[in-house]
Amino acid sequence: MIGIGAVTPLVLAGCGGESAAQPSTPTSTTTPAVTTPATTTPEVTTTVAPLPNSEEPLPPPPVEPPPTSEPQTTYAAIGGAYYFTSPDGLFQCGIVPLSSRTEAGCQGTTTPVPPRPEDCMINWGNGIRVTNDGPAAFMCSGGVVYTSGGETMDPPLAVGATIAEGGFTCSSAANGISCVDDATGHGFRIAPESNEVY
Repeated sequence: MIGIGAVTPLVLAGCGGESAAQPSTPTSTTTPAVTTPATTTPEVTTTVAPLPNSEEPLPPPPVEPPPTSEPQTTYAAIGGAYYFTSPDGLFQCGIVPLSSRTEAGCQGTTTPVPPRPEDCMINWGNGIRVTNDGPAAFMCSGGVVYTSGGETMDPPLAVGATIAEGGFTCSSAANGISCVDDATGHGFRIAPESNEVY
C-alpha cells in the first residue's frame, strides 16, 4: 500500500508547473523583424559653387589689352607728304605739297571715266586729284604719283579714319576714299564702281 507521502512528489511531478528544485530558465522575448520591401530613390546630384575663401583674395578681373593702332600714313622721304592706300588696296592716295601747289589725290581703276581730253597724250582717267588751285579733276599721268616709293604699298587708311594735313582732308568710308580742299570745298570721292568730282 502506497502512503500519502509518496504520492505527493508524483503529483507535483505530474503537474505541468516547474519544480522549485530546478533553476528557472530565463525567457527572452523577441519581436520578429518586419521586412519592408526595398525601394530605390534616384540619386539627385546638386552642384554648389564653392564659397570664396575669405583668406584668399579673388583673382582680378581680366584686363583687355589696349587696342594697337596701326600707322595709317607714312611720311614721304622729302616734303612731308602723306601716303596711304584704300582699305581694299585698289587705290594709292596721298596729300602732297609741291613747289607750286598742294594736292590730294588717289590713283586706281574707277568707272565711269569722262572722255579723254585732246591734250592728254598719256594714261587717262586712272585717278582723281584736287589741288588748291581749283576744282577736282581726273588725272592724266604717265605713272603712279601717290606713293612713298617703298617696296610695299603704303599702309591702308581704315574705314572711318581721316587724315587732315596741308589744308586737305582725306577720309575712308565704305563707299570709297574722299579728299577735299578745306578752304574751297572742292574735292572728290573715288571707288572701283563709282566716283564723283565736286
